[in-house]
Amino acid sequence: MHPSEQTIFALSSGRPPTAIAIVRVSGARAGFMLEALSGKRPPPRVATRAWLRDACGETIDDAVVLWFPGPASATGEDVAELHVHGGRAVLASLFAALSAFEGTRPAEPGEFTRRAFENGKIDLTEAEGLDDLIHADTDRQRRQALRQLRGLLGDKARDWRRQIVEAAALIEAGIDFADESDVPRDLLAPALIKVAALRDEIEQALAASGRSERLRDGLTVAIAGAPNVGKSTLMNALARREVAIVSPYAGTTRDVIEVQLDLDGYPVTLIDTAGIRDTNDPVEREGVRRARARAAEADLVLWLAEDRPAADAPVADPAGEATRWLVRTKIDLGTTEAGAANAGSIGYAASQQDNTWERKFSISAARGDGVEELVGAIRDHAANYFVTGESAVIGRARHREMLRVTADMLRRSIEVESLGDELVAEELRAAATTLGRLLGRVDVEDMLDVIFREFCIGK
Repeated sequence: MHPSEQTIFALSSGRPPTAIAIVRVSGARAGFMLEALSGKRPPPRVATRAWLRDACGETIDDAVVLWFPGPASATGEDVAELHVHGGRAVLASLFAALSAFEGTRPAEPGEFTRRAFENGKIDLTEAEGLDDLIHADTDRQRRQALRQLRGLLGDKARDWRRQIVEAAALIEAGIDFADESDVPRDLLAPALIKVAALRDEIEQALAASGRSERLRDGLTVAIAGAPNVGKSTLMNALARREVAIVSPYAGTTRDVIEVQLDLDGYPVTLIDTAGIRDTNDPVEREGVRRARARAAEADLVLWLAEDRPAADAPVADPAGEATRWLVRTKIDLGTTEAGAANAGSIGYAASQQDNTWERKFSISAARGDGVEELVGAIRDHAANYFVTGESAVIGRARHREMLRVTADMLRRSIEVESLGDELVAEELRAAATTLGRLLGRVDVEDMLDVIFREFCIGK
């Protein structure tokens, strides 16, 4: 039996021990297995209490069972759910009983969702939305994932693909069936008008989406600077817990430390890096290399320097194209008059003579001065960074690339108009195929279906 034809089962709830555990079974033998274990097959979608027993008649558990006959189920196949007590011994006994049935096996990771996709219950963008929803850490990530799961992008992509197929069908009909009396003569012009409007709509979606796909991964903020300027102290203050070792000795932090934060629903990855300096210690030198690399990849770099006039000149370029903020630290020590004056000037803009920093801050991470204002600035920066994310239809880089390629093909279909209808039709076929890949559905027959339905050819 092919693996795709086997009945699969898996734990679909949290890791044991739990109060209740849900075991899902999907496949052609799900109903038979449910009857064998519980002694009956309950009415569809009705929770029913039953004693589960193995093949030897040994009682497994007092459970609640549900029956979802296909195709009206989550996977499109026959599905049974067994709600049992979530102890490890109960689950081990139940899994042993399920494994004893012929033609069954434990499910692979994501296999229930894959079967739902293969059986037409969801498209690929909805499957990706489900994955994003499971892994969402913040409320804004959850809302974006729900939009994908509800088919926001999938519905638009299906509509765009339908319009491309219809436009291509007009051109194909003019090429292949020009001798038929019920086929209009000039079909290219109206088709290209539709294509141009569709291209503009897709490009507008691409432009409006901006950084929406980054909302899945979050904003990366790197804390960088020379040794002993308070990077780990600030890291602990922002995380509100001890995540990094604080020491007066240079070179204490040698590896990259990451913490996930939720700032008003925006996901932020905070990175504490090794102090950047020249060193002969090979381990510390590797930490400095990693610090430079992560700072270069970050979206925002907080470059820390002790509160003194020389702090305006960084020891090293903190990042390539990242937004860069200067954070003067240890203002509680009152090292300079300028430092004391700046202590209350949180978030003032860099002067025109200093283009290195987009913003400047003065803080005492140990005492807490200015930390809340810095957190608020990071939160506002994240809000501006993801400003278009909540209303955008694009949630992944894959979506953006597929739509970009589709828009390019639509543009080329207009540009090759003078070279022949065949080239226009070929570009449109390629665009429809690309959107099919976006959805995970590529059907070569639907173009002919449109032609024969619209023009009644051959009647």
